[in-house]
Amino acid sequence: MAVTEERIALLEQRLDRIEQLLRLQLQSNTGPATSPEAATLASTLSSQSSAAQRHVKPRPVSNNAPPSHPVTVTQVLGWTGATALVLAAVFLIRLVLDAGWLTPERQIGLALIGSFALIAVGLRLRKIDLEYASLLPAAGVVVLFSAVYGAHLYYHLIGATVATNAVIAICLFTLWLGRQFDNEMYALFAVIGSYSAPLLLPTLGDSVTDLIVYFSGWSVVYCAHSAWIGNRRPYLLAGYMAFIGFHIAAAGLTANSWSSLFAFQTIQFLIFVCGTLAFSIHQKRAMAAAEAIAHLPLLLIFYFLQYALLHEHVPTIAPWIALASAAVLLLAHLVARRVIKQATAASNVLVGTYVSLVLFHAGYIELVPDELGPWVALLILPAFALFTRWNKDESAALLPYKVLIGVIFAINFLRVIEASSLEHVAGNQVLALLYAAELYVAYALSRGVKAIANLSSFALFAAHIALLAAATRILDGRLQVSLAWSAIAFICLALAFSRRDKLLGQSSLLIFAASCAKVMLFDLSSASPLLRIGSLLILGGTLYVGGWMYKKVDALGNSVGDIVSAERP
Repeated sequence: MAVTEERIALLEQRLDRIEQLLRLQLQSNTGPATSPEAATLASTLSSQSSAAQRHVKPRPVSNNAPPSHPVTVTQVLGWTGATALVLAAVFLIRLVLDAGWLTPERQIGLALIGSFALIAVGLRLRKIDLEYASLLPAAGVVVLFSAVYGAHLYYHLIGATVATNAVIAICLFTLWLGRQFDNEMYALFAVIGSYSAPLLLPTLGDSVTDLIVYFSGWSVVYCAHSAWIGNRRPYLLAGYMAFIGFHIAAAGLTANSWSSLFAFQTIQFLIFVCGTLAFSIHQKRAMAAAEAIAHLPLLLIFYFLQYALLHEHVPTIAPWIALASAAVLLLAHLVARRVIKQATAASNVLVGTYVSLVLFHAGYIELVPDELGPWVALLILPAFALFTRWNKDESAALLPYKVLIGVIFAINFLRVIEASSLEHVAGNQVLALLYAAELYVAYALSRGVKAIANLSSFALFAAHIALLAAATRILDGRLQVSLAWSAIAFICLALAFSRRDKLLGQSSLLIFAASCAKVMLFDLSSASPLLRIGSLLILGGTLYVGGWMYKKVDALGNSVGDIVSAERP
């Protein structure tokens, strides 16, 4: 108020000065004031204005966001107070139990009264401070759960049916409170309370069928609730607790009933897949990166639990059921993308990771016979290359599948190079040659493509290794193999010079080095004198001529990518 009055006084003084200045201008009738009195007055007016601006500073614009430090302190104090109230209720129950002041019925009654009082006060205060007021009902919910479990487990005042119904009612009431306070904490409390009930109420788990119905019902509720409030965390936590909690609760009941356990796993998988799909469609929002990471362990838990169960009891159909689960997940993902017209890289990678895992484990390892593995890897690479050329805009979505193809190809490439367990593989003598040819084609097609420049280099060197192995398998005699390796090196140099491919020319050094090492370490060790002389003459001439040709190739462009980029418009 004082600042405002001071500003008004300064404005009045300034207006008086302006009036004096105008009066002087009218008396002189010469336009702008040029008299010494007018100049002095204008200078005084300007200095007063500047002083007023310096003295009266503008107020900063306030924003609605509270400072981070007071909010953090407030939350700590609020949670501490709510926790203290819960502990007070617990110690009160323990105190009256030890001292015998109240009967068990009155103890539980006081706990219920206290919990409802906390909830009522929180609802009353929510119009004043919604976030802070939500802490009191949260503490009341914890006391409610404790009262019900205490009444059943310790005091035996209520039966299992009443306790179960009470837990269900408290969970639904907790979800309602979460909606009133717009706080996901209540949903998480409800998830923990509902899924822990079978572990704390033994009679609830007497029947596997009852457990399946109980867990499945809550899974549907939390999937629907998550879609309603727009938060994936409730159904994610429900998924983890459903799979883990059911296996703990039904541990002693499913020894001779594996089919019931399989039914539960399948039902839960379908519920949560449909729940995830419904969430994305209802909220019109694809997964974020953090959400996709949180989904992946849940999918892995389901897969390994179900596959271990099926492999133990029905190993012949276990891979096919696993592949069916991957198909269901992929179908749901495609439906979501089509409906909401968007997909994030995170959701693409999540689905691709699960599908790739199933294809590798259940598809390749379990279903592909060992004698067909090298041929499958040989054929799958060009098929996938054609698919990636057709689907150019899906690099993120195809990343897990590229890793899958690379792993399968690498495994069988090593088998072919080492000739490991190839006795029963048809055409094992020409496999190395075919692998070399395919890798050379892959290198030729990928030259100059920046996105896969490193992969093209790997393909070229792997092709050289495969071709050297093929020469070893097809030809008889050490000298013949050495001559073939030298010929391969010369051919690479010639092609490099004609195609102006410096990388191809440089890679020939690998072949020259391998040929030299072979002659020195193996060919000369047990050869006759004439054969040794011939081998050394061939080696020396090959290296000399090869060095002369390499000198020509080394004068080419800096790199393959630069050459091809320069050739392209």
